Amino acid sequence: MNILLTGSTGYIGSRLLPLLLEAGHTVYALVRDKERIPDTRVIPIEANLSSGPVQLPKEIDSAYYFIHSMARKGDQFAHEDAKIAENFLSSLQDTSCKQIIYLTGLVNDKDLSKHLSSRLEVEKILGSSSIPLTALRAGIIIGSGSASYEIIRDLVEKLPIMVAPKWVSNKCQPIAIIDVIDYLHKVLGNEACFNRSFDIGGPEQLTYKEILLGYARKRKLYRLIISVPVLTPKLSSYWLFFITSTSFSLASALVDSLKNNAICEDSSIHDIIPKKCLTYDQALERAFEKIEENAVISSWRDAWSSSNLPPDYKKYVQVPKHGCYTYEAHSPFTASPDKIANYIFSIGGKSGWYSMDWAWRIRGMIDRAIGGVGLRRGKTNRGRLRSGDALDFWRVLLVDEVNSRLLLFAEMKIPGEAWLEMYVQEKELFLKATFRPNGLFGRLYWWIFYPFHWIIFPGMVRHIVKHAEKEGKQ
Repeated sequence: MNILLTGSTGYIGSRLLPLLLEAGHTVYALVRDKERIPDTRVIPIEANLSSGPVQLPKEIDSAYYFIHSMARKGDQFAHEDAKIAENFLSSLQDTSCKQIIYLTGLVNDKDLSKHLSSRLEVEKILGSSSIPLTALRAGIIIGSGSASYEIIRDLVEKLPIMVAPKWVSNKCQPIAIIDVIDYLHKVLGNEACFNRSFDIGGPEQLTYKEILLGYARKRKLYRLIISVPVLTPKLSSYWLFFITSTSFSLASALVDSLKNNAICEDSSIHDIIPKKCLTYDQALERAFEKIEENAVISSWRDAWSSSNLPPDYKKYVQVPKHGCYTYEAHSPFTASPDKIANYIFSIGGKSGWYSMDWAWRIRGMIDRAIGGVGLRRGKTNRGRLRSGDALDFWRVLLVDEVNSRLLLFAEMKIPGEAWLEMYVQEKELFLKATFRPNGLFGRLYWWIFYPFHWIIFPGMVRHIVKHAEKEGKQ
């Protein structure tokens, strides 16, 4: 079967993709950057549905729709989601597509949040065409790298006592990511699922308080949760933002949705696809194992929808030369270039930044305090980086392993735009910081932090060379 997969580099799509390939399907991945699809078995289609309909191969048989704008700023995400869904349908009109599969949220309450209302509107748009729609509606998804799991983990790990909003008494029906992927695969081509919407969830209905305490119990942590009615949705959003690794826009969308009970009311999916889903405890155990094994396939933070970059982000791969301040550090080396590259592509997260890590942490705390992403995102895998990854308060624009070149773009809050580039050239390691300031304050910002650049960046280069050469002698 010829399948169109949107969101193939996102949290869900990255996990469904290998399953589709193993089943022998031909997968066309609609992406904004084909460099993020390293598997040569996948046929990339580089396009952006925000800009309009896309030219697609006629032989498409089925299409997965995994596009949403929940993590974006402002209240325009609903209009954007609707526009993208309409462009998606227009793109499919000239194909032989026989099924659209859409993963959405549970929408059983009458007074839906803006986020869930937008999801329901997209479902209506996708179901308005002659192509049969299969909509799977899920609540909290538990798995390594999911936004829900990481928020639960951050809250429980960091707060012995939680003064929580009244929504902790609302109910949800968590489902393991492995079960979500299984449903998505088994509805493919299943005519009994055409033109239908299904609620999917795990076997338990739990309050959010029980969700948090269940995690604490698995980790053998004692936690006290006190529910109070005085925390407004905005205060709750700030609470999540400062304690967890989520962005404020994502926290706002999540808190707004937590006023709704996320319970399955329609169990008809079991008549078509009988299966025993994992319990919440089993889903947690599986997530713990994946993280321990450094086998996290995907994370919500790596999706472009969680990035501050605009749709035409690829223009940032070309580092500007005019109207910019630059700082360059370099050092010759005698070690193997591969060892130097290993350090370049392992930077950030738990590996640190190789020089004055305390200063990076302080900068991250300042960024978080003014509404930025800070350092809490870390990185998905402890190993080498991939293009598109979130890396602390940077976004990976380019990983060029042939030329040992890494290019990062700053997603921290700064009065301008910043790039950090590391590369190897003729047995010499180069680091180049570029800053394009916005106005007078941007220029002042550069010179205020310049003394730190003068210390940190040469220190990073020296550290990499020193340790790479030390390894070479062992």
